[in-house]
Amino acid sequence: MGSLDGQVAIVTGAGQGVGQGIALALASEGASVAVIGRTMAKLEATCELVRERGAAAEPFLCDVSDTDTIPSVVDQVAARFGGVDILVNNAYSGAYGPLLAMSDRAFQKGFRSGPFAAFAFMKACHPHMKRRGGGSIVNLVTSAMVRWDPATYGAYAAAKQALRSLTRTAAAEWGPDGIRANSIAPHALSPGLKWWTETNPEEAEEFRRTIPLGYIGDCEQDIGRAVVAIVGPGMRYLTGATVPLDGGQAFFG
Repeated sequence: MGSLDGQVAIVTGAGQGVGQGIALALASEGASVAVIGRTMAKLEATCELVRERGAAAEPFLCDVSDTDTIPSVVDQVAARFGGVDILVNNAYSGAYGPLLAMSDRAFQKGFRSGPFAAFAFMKACHPHMKRRGGGSIVNLVTSAMVRWDPATYGAYAAAKQALRSLTRTAAAEWGPDGIRANSIAPHALSPGLKWWTETNPEEAEEFRRTIPLGYIGDCEQDIGRAVVAIVGPGMRYLTGATVPLDGGQAFFG
């Protein structure tokens, strides 16, 4: 038996990378997974991998930037699986670059897909979680929030810092409902980062040397398994925290 048997998880941006790794780790512990994203072929591929682990999975198309559609998607998930116990807000589509070179629209894009989307998912999931006696929310943030030099990461860090604050507030307000909310700040070898390391091997090696554990995390084994622990019964007293999953690179004071 898995530690998450009978539970239902929503994972956004689960068609690849970190989202897929988290979905697979949750499935390995028995959770049914609603696989959320924009590209059906990728969602179906993740669902097949989840089913190979012996868990139920269903794809749900959703552009998280279109927040008006999110309540309906959550209701569809609850109708399909009988409820919602776990929410992982992983999806993000934003902009990077110097502030003076960034348009207002590009800056706002990260907020729409980040904290605005997470807020909509969290509110939509709340009644379903409360009805089941509680639940667990995990929001993905970034160590760029605490970099000594956030140059070119300003828009990204600002959106994620907003999400971090939102997480802490939900932990405080929803704790009486049995709902926990935590953030993780991961480094993981997603498809994008893997491409960068292969294209820029010297820079990638310099980056790797800044990680005390000496490697970039695996999407499932290092990030997904940590999420399993956070949402599981063994961490029932953990809420409002930001957990760095970066091999010791960043300092969260």
